[in-house]
Amino acid sequence: MTVATMLKNKGSDIISIGPDQTIGEAVALLGSKGIGAVIVRDGGGALAGILSERDIVRGLAAHGTAVMDHKVDSLMTAKVQTCSPNDTAEMLMKRMTEGRFRHMPATDEGDALLGVVSIGDVVKSRISELEHETEAMRDYISGHG
Repeated sequence: MTVATMLKNKGSDIISIGPDQTIGEAVALLGSKGIGAVIVRDGGGALAGILSERDIVRGLAAHGTAVMDHKVDSLMTAKVQTCSPNDTAEMLMKRMTEGRFRHMPATDEGDALLGVVSIGDVVKSRISELEHETEAMRDYISGHG
């Protein structure tokens, strides 16, 4: 399954925050939306970074609760790995596992944001693919296919 299909199935809503907003605001946004990472966009709406729960936990470990008043850009990952609509679930699983991250923005060739794919989306799509392959194999073996 491709990223384009995953985004079509889950939707392409992009929850974002500005780099000058506070970590406290980011925490409130993550909590209210029930998500594990938020896209950081610059003033022109372009991808500036990504801020995850893990980034916030590391910030808390280093600075204590004072980190809640720090700016988002102080903890965000600025060098964001992105994927394209034609990337497959298998490709994303490998990249996410090797890079040890759980969220990846999808961009088009012009770097416009298309959506965000999580490791949960990737696993769900892979399971779906494997179920279809198993069913096709059963049908073939039983003579129904």
